Amino acid sequence: MNPHIRPVDLSRAARILNHGPTVLVSARHDGVENVMAAAWCCALDFEPPKLTVVLDRIAHTRTLVEGSGRLVVQIPTVAQVSLVNEVGTRSLFEQPDKLAKSGAVFFEMPGRDLPFVEGCSAWLECKAISEPHIQETYDLFVAEITGAWADDRVFRDGRWNFEQADPQWRSLHHVAGGHFYIIGDAVDVARDEPKIGD
Repeated sequence: MNPHIRPVDLSRAARILNHGPTVLVSARHDGVENVMAAAWCCALDFEPPKLTVVLDRIAHTRTLVEGSGRLVVQIPTVAQVSLVNEVGTRSLFEQPDKLAKSGAVFFEMPGRDLPFVEGCSAWLECKAISEPHIQETYDLFVAEITGAWADDRVFRDGRWNFEQADPQWRSLHHVAGGHFYIIGDAVDVARDEPKIGD
């Protein structure tokens, strides 16, 4: 396993998603595993940490999540843009060789029985929370984050460090039709220090 993968405290798991990246969603059920790209994913809550993600009913990964109740949401890098596009435009329902063609490689975190995508910058292990109405009406899934990890070359001390990392670690932001943006430079806002007597 990659020696740079470090656990992230669950109290800081929402920070992995706060910058709105395109994500990869993977799952396994009944001996079948798959991964898809999702552009609509966001943090929802802190304690316990939760997220939402849209999984269209045409996606085989959605079937696996519904069957197992488990999923991994991971942050792909600019180095993985071709993989993201491949798994985001092909369905395992229609193309049984989708994974082989995409180049996706899975690994397992110790003690976890889920497919994690190799080469990403961060991973969130999740347990789906049953919300049948919103799942059927809006394709929106709510999940509790039960484990979090990140590559310390780009995420450490509870925050992203894109501006200090190799540019290949930057995250992707899908617009439409295979057109992506890459996260840009950081801008910090100076905070006023409280004055004595205020």
